[in-house]
Amino acid sequence: SSRSRKKTYRSVEDVADIAHTLSAEQVLDACNVDGQKGLSQIEARKLLEKYGKNELPKEEGDPLWKMFLAQFEDPLVKILLAAAGISLVSSFLEGTTEGLIEFAVIMTILIFNACVGVWQEKRAESAIEALQSYNPEKAKVLRQGKMSTIFASDLVPGDVVEVNVGDKVPADMRVCEMFSTALKIEQAALTGESASVNKNPDVLVDDEDCELQQKVNILFSGTDVVYGKCRGVIVKTGLKTEIGKIAKSLTEAEDATSPLKQKLDDFGELLTKIITIICVLCWLVNIFSFKRKGEKVVSQQMKDGEYGWLWCFFFGCIFYFKEAVALAVAAIPEGLPAVVTTCLALGTRRMAKRNALIRHLPSVETLGCTSVICSDKTGTLTTNQMSVQKIFCFADSVKSKMELDVEG
Repeated sequence: SSRSRKKTYRSVEDVADIAHTLSAEQVLDACNVDGQKGLSQIEARKLLEKYGKNELPKEEGDPLWKMFLAQFEDPLVKILLAAAGISLVSSFLEGTTEGLIEFAVIMTILIFNACVGVWQEKRAESAIEALQSYNPEKAKVLRQGKMSTIFASDLVPGDVVEVNVGDKVPADMRVCEMFSTALKIEQAALTGESASVNKNPDVLVDDEDCELQQKVNILFSGTDVVYGKCRGVIVKTGLKTEIGKIAKSLTEAEDATSPLKQKLDDFGELLTKIITIICVLCWLVNIFSFKRKGEKVVSQQMKDGEYGWLWCFFFGCIFYFKEAVALAVAAIPEGLPAVVTTCLALGTRRMAKRNALIRHLPSVETLGCTSVICSDKTGTLTTNQMSVQKIFCFADSVKSKMELDVEG
């Protein structure tokens, strides 16, 4: 480490990950900036074009048409859509209104269910976006020898920033100068430790790959200043910050299926198989009645020879196929999606009254299934990898106890 400190660094990329092992002067030299003057406006503009905005990319929501179509991915809904389509086609072939009525009823229920789901998801997204855009975060930056307040998103690596009590650190920065006897930072968002951490610009760390808690001369983006005042130089912005790495890992994580969604999907697949088998059997049982029924459907006045045996058989086949489809529609609980959606929507309204925003409806049921929350000594949630090591069993008296070691 002593050799690395003597090395000359020519850019902020060279020192971004090892700034905690270098002196403040070395970091300032690598950033090519004067700690008493800061960057010029021209330099800041060029660096902004190079590194981009100091903000986390916002997740783009799906358009309304995609959200609407996503409501029809349920297996039961797909069966109802198929039944509605068959009813519509048969009504045109036969010239009757019976199929049109069935089509209208099924589609009305499905569209209502989809609209409720889209409305709830859009409402939650709008509320979350409103919270994110409320009171944009600003920062005090030294440029061309003058201290000014700008949007934190316009900060670039190499900017000299000043933070005070109550400020939120706008980016990862190396502390260069303290204007108070002590500097304490609340960085529970990163480390989980609720106690504030003392920072000191003069303390250097030998290990380049040390833990975040050991980087006592670095302030991390998103943490809060609870005591003191200091000035530092920014070394990382946007997704390159420690909080940005966490945000990136969250966006790359796959969404897990909620217990309710899994149960409904399993129920839909099972019901689909049962209904399909029953409908096919009912259709095949009447195969010997196709010709006789076809004659009645075509016309009771025309004879078999005038219309043809195949035509009568075909119309009889279509008739019993419609009967099988009607049986499938009757067996499917088309009201189930609407009932489930309504119940979940009522649950989201109750959660909203307690200032909890639910973006996806099934998340309400997921919260309801939570029976145990594992947390460490600071009260922060773990990574779902906590395991039981020992079990203590007590009887009526304190003396009669049993200790069990748990493995696996």
